[in-house]
Amino acid sequence: MSMSRRQILRTASVSALPFYCGLQAQTSAALELVKIVSGFPPGGTVDVIARRVADKLRGKYATNAMVENKPGAAGQIGILTVKDSPADGSVLLLTPSSMLSIYPFTYPKLQYNVDDVVPVSLAAYGDHALAVGPGVPASVSTLKQFLDWVKANPEKGNFGSPGAGSMPHMVGALVSKQSGVSLNHIPYRGTVPGIQDLLGGQISSFWGPIGDYLAHAKSGKLRVLAVSGKTPNIFLPGVPTLRAQGFDLAVREWYGFFLPGKASAEVIRRAAEQLAPVFGQPDLVDYIKGFGLEAHGSSPSHLRDLLQADAAEWRQLIRQIGFTAES
Repeated sequence: MSMSRRQILRTASVSALPFYCGLQAQTSAALELVKIVSGFPPGGTVDVIARRVADKLRGKYATNAMVENKPGAAGQIGILTVKDSPADGSVLLLTPSSMLSIYPFTYPKLQYNVDDVVPVSLAAYGDHALAVGPGVPASVSTLKQFLDWVKANPEKGNFGSPGAGSMPHMVGALVSKQSGVSLNHIPYRGTVPGIQDLLGGQISSFWGPIGDYLAHAKSGKLRVLAVSGKTPNIFLPGVPTLRAQGFDLAVREWYGFFLPGKASAEVIRRAAEQLAPVFGQPDLVDYIKGFGLEAHGSSPSHLRDLLQADAAEWRQLIRQIGFTAES
């Protein structure tokens, strides 16, 4: 999946933009109100990051800043909302990468495409992880042991995820395919109900964001068996990666800010000047760590390149699975 020449030219025109904590925007607030749209309910990771960033933008990028939650269709409603919004910089989207790097290959009737929004800045990175709970014997402490247990107990071979077509779902499906062990997928509407069922023993395992496991792993209620990134995760340093356990798979979810696709280069530049440095501020960095995420601002061109690379990779991975949202 490639971005259009029009979009590449617009993001490239601001590619030399300085970013991170050393940049201080020189312009006063030019907008009366900026809305950060989240495609998820209040209280979730996207929502809480958006609200903290809104606090940072208030009085600088715009006189006032607010978060508008548009949950539905696994995050798609948020993108559709921004797609049809004014392109003057007053409406921003904060979204996980899946909606733009995975959904175009899993939802045959998707109502948007990548050109409907334009990159502004990264916000954070995070790994996904596989956890098991009381429904799996306490003696199971590694991914290999879990898969061996599933072979011996095929009726209990399942994993939950935050939703069909999400990155955690895709990672779980790839683990099942590459291991040759059948794992039945159980989709949930978000991580909270899935982890509740995992803690209650109603499901055997769950793939989801690391931040949702930290407190439960520390208390011993859940055992985290694998992380999805290329290297061990800083929040769960003792948990091996999938690659370290023999799987040809290493992926991370990122969160990024976008504007409507028709935004001009000047509007993109102005938004990026204000957004990118926010993610180098110590208080925000520490706050985001509480959700198992690493804060990371960027230039628009960096986010554009990251999206292109991820989309190309996921196109191939999804072909391996043979998955569509209707399958």
